[in-house]
Amino acid sequence: MTEGVNPAPLPRHVGIIMDGNGRWARAHGLPREEGHERGSDSVRTVVRAARRIGVPALTLFAFSSQNWDRPPEEVFRLMELLRRFLIQERSEILDNGIRLITVGDTERLPPHVREPLVELMAASAHNEGMVLCLALSYGGREMIAKACREMCQAAQAGTLDPSEVSVETVESYLPSSKLLPQLDLLIRTSGEHRISNFFLWETAYAELYFTEKMWPEFTEEDLVSALHDFAQRERRFGRTSDQLEDEVLPAGRSVAGMD
Repeated sequence: MTEGVNPAPLPRHVGIIMDGNGRWARAHGLPREEGHERGSDSVRTVVRAARRIGVPALTLFAFSSQNWDRPPEEVFRLMELLRRFLIQERSEILDNGIRLITVGDTERLPPHVREPLVELMAASAHNEGMVLCLALSYGGREMIAKACREMCQAAQAGTLDPSEVSVETVESYLPSSKLLPQLDLLIRTSGEHRISNFFLWETAYAELYFTEKMWPEFTEEDLVSALHDFAQRERRFGRTSDQLEDEVLPAGRSVAGMD
């Protein structure tokens, strides 16, 4: 474990918007694909670090629904990087007890990418060390719209009473609620201060952490800094600080003393 890491309180689920590959490449006089190559190195670094530190679940926003609109050559290279990651990191994922899952419209992925993805998900299904979720062909609005369609279909079939639809009902139709703990920390690199259609529902009470670092520059030390920042925040969930005195939050950790 990295020296100086305080393992508690850790977020149950960390999401990362890995932004800045193209700008990093441009700043270094390199083609965009080189930025994606270097970004894939950061993926390996951060996944390994999160596993060592003890983060229960990590979601990486790897490819958005809107990314399909990028130039075909760039989309092709991104798919090749994903395929290579799945093949090269297979042993490490399995040897370290990592369970691989996905959220998003993965049916849109090309077969030569989807096949190793599905195989590795099946091979790692019973692992309990850490959940690694790849958000692929993912859009937060698209996921909410899909949930609404499914609720409408259930109402038409008579299995859902519209008058009883609650926050919990909507959440139950989102894949993330079935697969992942509640999102506690969202990290975005590259200095942009927006969430770009990522986990729109799930960020309701997540802590947001923005860094100027471009994703290819993001290191284990940067992840540790984000976790330390999270540990210092008072999470009130609509209540007052006085109400939180010596109270245990849903994460199962006391917030007493977190000033």
